[in-house]
Amino acid sequence: MKVLFYCQHVLGLGHFMRSLEIMRALAPDEVVLASGGPPVPVGLPPHVREVRLPALEMDPAFTRLSATDGGGLDEVKAARRETLFRLFDDVRPDVFFVELYPFGRKAFEFELLPVLRAAREGRFGPVRVVCGLRDILVEKTDREGYEARVLSRLNASFDLLAIHADPALFPLEATFSRAADIAVPVRYTGYVAPGVVPARDRSPASDARVRQRLSVGPGRRLIVASAGGGRVGGEVLAAVACALARPEAAALGPVSLRVFSGPYAPDEEFAALEAAVAVLPDARVARFDADFPAVLRAADLSVSLAGYNTVMAVLAAGVRALVRPFDQNREQRLRASRLEHMGLVGLLEPDDLEPARLFSRMARLLGGDPPPPAAVRLDGAAESARLLREAAGRG
Repeated sequence: MKVLFYCQHVLGLGHFMRSLEIMRALAPDEVVLASGGPPVPVGLPPHVREVRLPALEMDPAFTRLSATDGGGLDEVKAARRETLFRLFDDVRPDVFFVELYPFGRKAFEFELLPVLRAAREGRFGPVRVVCGLRDILVEKTDREGYEARVLSRLNASFDLLAIHADPALFPLEATFSRAADIAVPVRYTGYVAPGVVPARDRSPASDARVRQRLSVGPGRRLIVASAGGGRVGGEVLAAVACALARPEAAALGPVSLRVFSGPYAPDEEFAALEAAVAVLPDARVARFDADFPAVLRAADLSVSLAGYNTVMAVLAAGVRALVRPFDQNREQRLRASRLEHMGLVGLLEPDDLEPARLFSRMARLLGGDPPPPAAVRLDGAAESARLLREAAGRG
C-alpha cells in the first residue's frame, strides 16, 4: 500500500506529531508526507519520505497567510499546487490522507480543492481519500455556513472520516451539530497517543536510563515543564521556575527541573527561561526532546499546555499532571475539563500561575497518589493504520 499524507501545521506541533504517530503505525507500507509548515526537529521512520511544500504560516489570530521565507504569496501557492500534482502523478497513492481538512485549513483550499477534484475524476488512478480529524472542533462565528461548507466538501470528495477520539469522551456531534448529515463512513480510531508502551514492557530500568540521559541524579524528583511548539505558553514555563524558586520548595527534597520550550519559542523567551532557572539547584532548558513520551514516563510531575498531543502523552505515561488550556478557542479547555473531572489531570487557570498558588498545586500532586489508569482509548495510531489499509483493500 502507498499512502500520500497531507499535513499542514500553522501554529504548534500537534497536527504534525499526531500525523507522525499514524505514519509510524503504517510501517512497512510506503508513506510520502507532503508537509507545509515550519520544519520539525524529529526524525522520520525509514518507510516515510517527506516532501516539503514551500512553507506557509498563519498569523496567531488565524486571519492571514504568509510565506515563511518572505516570498510572494501567489508564487508560493502556485509552487505548492504544482508540487502536489507532481506528487500524485509520481506516487499514484492507494490512499490520500488529509489531516483536518475540510473541517479546518480553509485557507489551503487553493491547493486542496484542485487536487481533490482531479482525484475524483480519476486522473491519478484509483485512490481512496480519507480525512483525519481530532476530537473537538474550534467554534465558528457562522456555524451554519461553516457546517454547510464542510459537508459539501466532505461528501463530494472523501471516502472516509477517521476521528482520532474516543466517542465516550467527545463524539463528533458535541461540536459539529450536523454530524448526522455526513454521507461518508465515520469511524472513531481512539486517541492518537505518542509513545504508548504496554505496561508489561515498562520497567524502572528504562525510566532510569531516561533520567540518566537527562542528567537527573538518583533520589531526585523529576519535574517536566513543556509548551508544545513554543509559540505560546512561555508564561507557564516561567511560572514553574518561579514556583520552584520559593523558599518552601526545599520541603520537596531534591528536585530536578527540565524545561522544554518548544522549537518555535522566540530566542528572547528562551534566554529569559535560562536566566529564570539559573537560580535553581538542578534545572535545564532545552527546546525539544525527540523522545518526549519517554521523558514523561520517567517524570514525577508534568506541567504543560493542554494541547491534544501533550495531554495524550501524559495519559499514556500515567504521570501526575497540571495542564493550562490555550484559551483562544474552546478545544483545549473542553478536553482538559473533562479529563480533570475523571481525575486524570489538574487544570490550571490564569490565577494558578501565581508562584505561591502554583507551588501549592504542584506540591499537593507530588504528595498524592499517581492518577488512575486512563479509561480512554489511546490506540488511535494503530487503528488509523488499520482503517487506511482497509480503505485501500489491504485490510
